[in-house]
Amino acid sequence: SNQLGSIYGHTSVMTGSLLDDHHWHSIIIERHGRNINLTLDRHVQHFRTNGEFDYLDLDYEITFGGMPFSGKPSSNSRKNFKGCMESINYNGNNITDLAKRKKLEPSNVGNLSFSCVEPHTVPVFFNATSYLEVPGRPSQDLFSVSFLFRTWNPNGLLVFSNFADDLGNVEININEGKVSVHINVTQLKKNRIDISS
Repeated sequence: SNQLGSIYGHTSVMTGSLLDDHHWHSIIIERHGRNINLTLDRHVQHFRTNGEFDYLDLDYEITFGGMPFSGKPSSNSRKNFKGCMESINYNGNNITDLAKRKKLEPSNVGNLSFSCVEPHTVPVFFNATSYLEVPGRPSQDLFSVSFLFRTWNPNGLLVFSNFADDLGNVEININEGKVSVHINVTQLKKNRIDISS
């Protein structure tokens, strides 16, 4: 949500959804007179500010990531940002690089660290002949699987398991670029359930 405008006008624009997904997102805000370009992950929105003036006088400072206690935000939110920013550029200057090298004068740095802790995940690469087989759990009435994946192939088997006592099987595929779940139950008349997304 961005608020850009003159003292006699208020402009508020919102864009994007579900951005708290632990992936990097790119934001570019450009103002030329009353014309604003707001770009989020390469999706551009064009709009004009309300008010009477074409110029925008910024105060003595611009703050990224939050606000000092002395700040007076016009929106209701006083929460500072929790997360990581990189490549902060303001009017052609790489702010993060200058701040790290202590070349940003005058500047006020509030409790920053110049590192970003990534979630501790260990990826595994599968080729055409590889697989990872783990022991099943007999006598369980719950089956729960979760994972992240990325691929450039439109087809492939992601998960497969036979049910005990030859009762059937379950498989999760990528089929023509879509995820498909197939549950085969051998002892029922309607013995196949297919789910595609």
